[in-house]
Amino acid sequence: MTVSLDALVNGVRAGALESGARLTPGAVRRLACDAAVLPAVLGGNSQVLDVGRQRRLFTGPLRRALVLRDGGCAFPGCDRPSRWCDGHHVRHWADGGATALGNAVLLCGHHHRLIHHGDWTVRIGPDGQPDFLPPRWLDPLRIPRRNLYHRRC
Repeated sequence: MTVSLDALVNGVRAGALESGARLTPGAVRRLACDAAVLPAVLGGNSQVLDVGRQRRLFTGPLRRALVLRDGGCAFPGCDRPSRWCDGHHVRHWADGGATALGNAVLLCGHHHRLIHHGDWTVRIGPDGQPDFLPPRWLDPLRIPRRNLYHRRC
């Protein structure tokens, strides 16, 4: 897939697959979260001027640290084990978010989609643990919630 930075960050335009099929900005951002994205800055004649951060996925020691911290899906009340989860960038990678423990949370597929498509927000609290803020329609005060299930073990 090829998409301009402007479209990815601001949702201004759609992206395109190699086949020529067009994608909405929302579809591009979802794919960017789950795919191996490699940003490249191109000059006027499409010559490569710069290739961005290559490490987007949470692998190796970073993945192990994430599993040790979260234990499984970090969404409040979820009991899914870590092997069913992917690392999610709290500040999206496409927006410049680092692939680092302080910008990561383990989420199962269901809750990963909920964070992307729903009104829930995730952040890393001052103690380094993930906090989930519910939508205003569920909790007008948006009191942060945590998953305590995995901490019982």
